[in-house]
Amino acid sequence: MIKNISQMLLALILGLCGSLIFIFLHLPLPWLLGSIFATSIVIRFEKLPIKSPKVFSPPARILIGLAIGSAFTPEILKYIPHYTASLLLVIPFTILVIFFGTFYYYKVLKYDLKTSYLGSMPGGVIEMVIIGEELKANTAKITLMQSSRLFFVVVSLPFIIQYIFQIDIRGNQLLTTPLKNIDFFEFSSLYILAIFAAIFAKKLKLTAAFLMGPMILSIILYSTGVYSVAIPDEFLKFIQIVFGVIIGFTFKGVPLKIIYQTLVATLGHFIILAILSAIFIAIIFYTLDFKALDIMLSFAPGGQTEINLIALLVGANLPYITLHHIVRLFIVMNIAPIIAKRLK
Repeated sequence: MIKNISQMLLALILGLCGSLIFIFLHLPLPWLLGSIFATSIVIRFEKLPIKSPKVFSPPARILIGLAIGSAFTPEILKYIPHYTASLLLVIPFTILVIFFGTFYYYKVLKYDLKTSYLGSMPGGVIEMVIIGEELKANTAKITLMQSSRLFFVVVSLPFIIQYIFQIDIRGNQLLTTPLKNIDFFEFSSLYILAIFAAIFAKKLKLTAAFLMGPMILSIILYSTGVYSVAIPDEFLKFIQIVFGVIIGFTFKGVPLKIIYQTLVATLGHFIILAILSAIFIAIIFYTLDFKALDIMLSFAPGGQTEINLIALLVGANLPYITLHHIVRLFIVMNIAPIIAKRLK
């Protein structure tokens, strides 16, 4: 037990080193991207006593859920009916992403149909792998396909945001309120309630329970004015390192040739996703009254946790973005198993 924890801590320290290098080089989103790149490199050295810090993932997801929910102030909630038209466009967007992704992998790359279908899903990596196992699809390939898509999205978005929208996300500035200025009792009580919300959501078999449970709870508590405490800045930076290291570990034990081939294959899928996203971003930007950055993050086909984290860091409209990803995830998680069972 102690050995495992020490190996996880060493992995986090190495991820932190990558983050500090990214800060020194003035690269965007260093706490997340720096740890991803550092981990992707060090895992090639098999003798290094490091281990994926997955044990930190649930408490980190709880923090992100609380941070997202804290954006739902009473003033923000008044605008939710204004999002309806934009939210409805998530339906055709998701269907087109699945259709063209499946077509690309199945017809162009000649993958089997189930693997093509589940690998093209704009949903969570873990959820798609679980469904793939149940349906006897190629789960190793699905994991690489989904992880590669997530990798391309998470790596490209910060650069697009920083250099197109001219938003400073170097990451060495304060994101929210420092820990020393936080009401520790209020924050601790909120986090304890969030733990119970996560456990309850897990029992209900809610997708991404440790994110969704605390998020729903905090939306209720913040929108009603019961809580107003900010999420500590140091915690937000720490969870970026945690997820950066976990994403980097996705490629552990996979031959470089396979990683290279999958990345090249997924790059084609990523280009398809980018074109579809650009079309829907343009439609919404020119027909509805929303900011381009908010629309882009809402229709970015990445993981809900990672996209929400980026949105949080750049000060985007979290309620708008979160609702779009909830709708997309709801569609994916409901139609993926039903259709996949009918595929031969």
